[in-house]
Amino acid sequence: MITVFFVAPFLKAATQRFLHAVLAVPGARVGLMSHDRPDHLDAATKERLAAWAPMGEGLGARAILLGAQRLQAQMGPADRLIGMLEQLQVPLAQVREELGIPGMRVDQASNFRDKARMKEALRAAGLPCARHRLVRDVASGLAFAGEVGFPVVVKPPDGAGAIATLRAGNPRELNHILGSMHPGPNNPILVEEFVLGLERSFEVVSIDGEPVWHSLTRYSPPPLDVLRNPWIQWTVTLPREVEDPAYDEVRRIGFAALKALGMGTGLSHMEWFRRKDGTLAISEIAARPPGAQIMSLMAWSTDRDLFAAWAELMIHGTFDPPVRQWAAGVAFFRAMGKGRVVRVHGLDEAQASVGHLVVEASLPQVGQPKSSSYEGEGWAIVRARETATVDQALLELITKVRVELAL
Repeated sequence: MITVFFVAPFLKAATQRFLHAVLAVPGARVGLMSHDRPDHLDAATKERLAAWAPMGEGLGARAILLGAQRLQAQMGPADRLIGMLEQLQVPLAQVREELGIPGMRVDQASNFRDKARMKEALRAAGLPCARHRLVRDVASGLAFAGEVGFPVVVKPPDGAGAIATLRAGNPRELNHILGSMHPGPNNPILVEEFVLGLERSFEVVSIDGEPVWHSLTRYSPPPLDVLRNPWIQWTVTLPREVEDPAYDEVRRIGFAALKALGMGTGLSHMEWFRRKDGTLAISEIAARPPGAQIMSLMAWSTDRDLFAAWAELMIHGTFDPPVRQWAAGVAFFRAMGKGRVVRVHGLDEAQASVGHLVVEASLPQVGQPKSSSYEGEGWAIVRARETATVDQALLELITKVRVELAL
């Protein structure tokens, strides 16, 4: 038996899908540490847990170490320490080193988590990425923007995806954004050039540093536009033609980037741009599973449970590469304003038009509060043999479905 400590600070629905997958791995004896009590879990899930322990306060290494020590008292030493949130990756590595548990180490995790450090490593390896500067005062940020030109992107070096990322289109906006983020000697802020182009993602399964399987998705519009415009209903498409030669350069730079950052065994998520002139630029890479329902898209496009495959990878270090059989995509339904959902328009029309392609959905419900997530109040996943059919279905969904809020 392999003793696994799974770190899930909050037992949200998305996290529970990963927990269920970990609990189903043959030969795994699983302990859970969380801020939430196991009362949040159904009876069958609670029965499969070998132990539960509360974490310490926060999401840092000390919180995880305290939870691990509490689980150790019940289960003995851990063979694996895993979690899927971006914010956990460096603290997990720190605790692995402290307790002698195999897995990603601090240097590797820091390469993925610290975006300034990441871009320095990528540039040293000759890989294309946005020009950047880590600034500790407003003047330095304005000076950098003067060198590369506006717009620029501003974010904390340990940001996750587009979260806490802002776009400044002129000196006044940049001065305001940096002022609100309070840069200083102990609070550096990352400022980088804004890369214009089509934004995409590249997911890779690696074993002992070698890529063994990959996937690609397309965002429409880019996530930063989604965060700046809460009314936008957006989509993610996973094309069936992942092996198309048009993606050869993506594969080359993506695999090289993972090697430069020290990827070992795991699933990574790279965001990248294709500029108007056809050249590519890496935005950032995370050493954890992707969000935005991409795990589900990969599952529906291959008829394989990718949550289960991730759990097997992290616990046993094995992965049976699935074969792409479908194109898949997700439409996110988002409402602008405040309050609760009072009406959902266009569902019947959308059902009549593309309902036969919908394979999974979480639809907005009357009475639910406005979501704080970029995924919005609900979503629907479609799939088809042809990528063009998926693209058209997603357009139908975001055109026809509208979510209305009221206080």
